[in-house]
Amino acid sequence: MERFPGKTVLVTGAGSGIGLAIARAFAREGARVLVHDVKDASTLAEEVGGEFLQADLADPLAVEDLGKQAAQHGVDILVNNAGFQHIDPVEDFPLETWQRMLQAMLTAPFQLIRALLPGMKERGWGRILNIASVHGLVASPFKSAYIAAKHGLIGLTRTVALEAGPFGVTANAIAPAYVRTPLVENQIADQARTLGIPESEVVEKVFLAQAAVKRLIEPEEVAALALFLASEKASAITGAVFPIDLGWTAR
Repeated sequence: MERFPGKTVLVTGAGSGIGLAIARAFAREGARVLVHDVKDASTLAEEVGGEFLQADLADPLAVEDLGKQAAQHGVDILVNNAGFQHIDPVEDFPLETWQRMLQAMLTAPFQLIRALLPGMKERGWGRILNIASVHGLVASPFKSAYIAAKHGLIGLTRTVALEAGPFGVTANAIAPAYVRTPLVENQIADQARTLGIPESEVVEKVFLAQAAVKRLIEPEEVAALALFLASEKASAITGAVFPIDLGWTAR
């Protein structure tokens, strides 16, 4: 039996990686999926029987327009997933890149929540899922903007949970460690260059150094948790952060 018939889901950054897995998972469970990405993902939208909404989340005006479009569809489940990485020491980190990253990964989720939460409250049901990161719980060098944004996203999640709970709306965050995505694959070369080590050593010595389980996480594993947190069985769970971190934060 499908778990989300009649529900509409907006997944940001759904063109690849975690967002792609989440979009497909919700579609299999009967939801209508609004597929967002900065690049053309219309083929994916057709595949899942949904609609493609394009916007650059680093542009606040574009996000406002995206929120208005999505609100017209009556979004029941919002998955704030989109993001990007940049590797640099703090003293070399370009200010423009910092601002774009915080806009895309923290301010844009706030804007979309602000746009879609009123409709969820009016209907008396809603789910907000923020894809944070293990770097929303701990820090690593050379990722100041990413880590600041993900820490902020967890704080936003908890605040929204308190405000929206009385209206039947839950808000939770998922905090994965390194997931097998194009974004992570692109980081390998960046980390190798920054740390001065061969690319072959990055996964073992950087990505998995703190992990008890020595493997990358699959996007479908994150999608499975997202489905559960959006389901009726998770209606008592809100304001929580769920690490999928291979034991990283157990230390």
